[in-house]
Amino acid sequence: MQAPVLVLNDSLTRESGTKVHNANIQASKAVADIIRTTLGPRSMLKMLLDATGGIVVTNDGNAILRELDIAHPAAKSMIELSRTQDEEVGDGTTSVIVLAGEMLHVAEDFIEKKYHPTVICRAYNKALEDALAVLDKISMSIDVNNRSMMLGLVKSCIGTKFTSQFGDLIADLALDATTTVGVDLGQGVREVDIKKYIKVEKIPGGQLEDSKVLKGVMFNKDVVVPGKMKRKIINPRVILLDCPLEYKKGENQTNAELVREEDWAVLLKMEEEYIMNLCAQILKFKPDLVITEKGLSDLACHYLSKAGVSAIRRLRKTDNNRIAKACGAVIVNRPDELQESDVGTGAGLFEVKKIGDEFFAYIVDCQDPKACTVLLRGASKDLLNEVERNLQDAMSVARNILKHPKLVPGGGATELTVSATLKQNSSSIEGIEKWPYEAAAVAFEAIPRTLAQNCGVNVIRTMTALQGKHANGENAWTGIDGNTGVIADMKELKIWDAYNVKAQTFKTAIEAACMLLRIDDIVSGIKKRQAPGSTQPSKPTIEQEGDADTEQMIPE
Repeated sequence: MQAPVLVLNDSLTRESGTKVHNANIQASKAVADIIRTTLGPRSMLKMLLDATGGIVVTNDGNAILRELDIAHPAAKSMIELSRTQDEEVGDGTTSVIVLAGEMLHVAEDFIEKKYHPTVICRAYNKALEDALAVLDKISMSIDVNNRSMMLGLVKSCIGTKFTSQFGDLIADLALDATTTVGVDLGQGVREVDIKKYIKVEKIPGGQLEDSKVLKGVMFNKDVVVPGKMKRKIINPRVILLDCPLEYKKGENQTNAELVREEDWAVLLKMEEEYIMNLCAQILKFKPDLVITEKGLSDLACHYLSKAGVSAIRRLRKTDNNRIAKACGAVIVNRPDELQESDVGTGAGLFEVKKIGDEFFAYIVDCQDPKACTVLLRGASKDLLNEVERNLQDAMSVARNILKHPKLVPGGGATELTVSATLKQNSSSIEGIEKWPYEAAAVAFEAIPRTLAQNCGVNVIRTMTALQGKHANGENAWTGIDGNTGVIADMKELKIWDAYNVKAQTFKTAIEAACMLLRIDDIVSGIKKRQAPGSTQPSKPTIEQEGDADTEQMIPE
């Protein structure tokens, strides 16, 4: 139910305190309800029509909410949570929305009973501190060099995704890619930059099983002169340039006045000699492959092909950086500054292959590459887009483990343990904060409850049995098998979650709930639309509850 809205003449819209809280809570719950069914391995898929009229089929929380067009400001801030979670840890985008929605839902009773929002927020923040302490207590360290354990962890994290039906494939790809680009910074710290140094190349056609991680890079380019330049070179010497191999034009418009006809020939000869010198400086280092981000003139192509050198031009900056990391070359800005150490010798093979109608250049079999390309094949573009989304999540999880090698139980076991511990702690809290603290403990049960709902089992029986097992502190690893809905030991089933994904989910959800609870006014400076032809200023009007348009707030 939307609150009465006072529309003033200067187009300022205000709502009163408790009513605003209720409107914000209802909007947040509506957003949570949209993606609640996409949590867990037995989740539903959503089919979305994007702005360009294309179709997106996915169960990724962030991908779904990104396409929604929502007017309510509280609902918009909820959608931002999912985006933040995706950028920070890459997984848990649905959980964070469901948990934040539940935190606001349990706060509704206290708002009705005239509790001050600051009291509720204080209790929530204390609950967050205690929840993180529980996470530390039940977490378990992992050896990042144990491939089978790492594979099991990545598999369990993407078990809720669409691609889980293809077995180990995506987990294998993600693990290979992240271990390739990982760099040791010393003191046990690893840097894994999956945005910069891992390129996902999607090529429709073939089977998904043909997908692989290349030990090097590939890009959608062919050599400049296919007939004269070699398309396959073993152990190539690679030079990477960031400058044009063509005659340098003046910065400003230049007029040259020639008196004699011979001067024109001299001018042309100077241009040719300039390009010839550039090529000579490059050829001095006996390269097999020259790649530049800028243009390459016909004359430069002639000199290079004459010397048996293959050339590629107008390559993207990001691709050039990846090639440099893969084959050990250094990108040079001026050919006269070239040194022997700038030449990349780490690549085992340069080859141009035709896939479909396009040519792709491969620089592969590199020694210790620090960049790679993941080649994805599949039946259709929609399938490939979904596989790419799942792969990004899997790579983020693998990166998180490499950075923070700690695990917590999955299948709702962590949330139930946190909930049981907070309920026990609530008895020692004095004063008015005790009740919101206890409500926060109940809110954590939203995740296992939603998992049970999506499995199609009896939710009340399952939740009661789980609460009973956790209340007497039997086993912190008891949770729900998301496929069958059976209560089981998560350690035996190898259903795990990354520690920092879970910690980030709790932090984001509770901090966002606190922020929305502390909003007591929505003041809008947007002009109200006037009916066409009406010129007189509208008088202040008060919309009643019956007139309030709730459909403007949330799409169905």
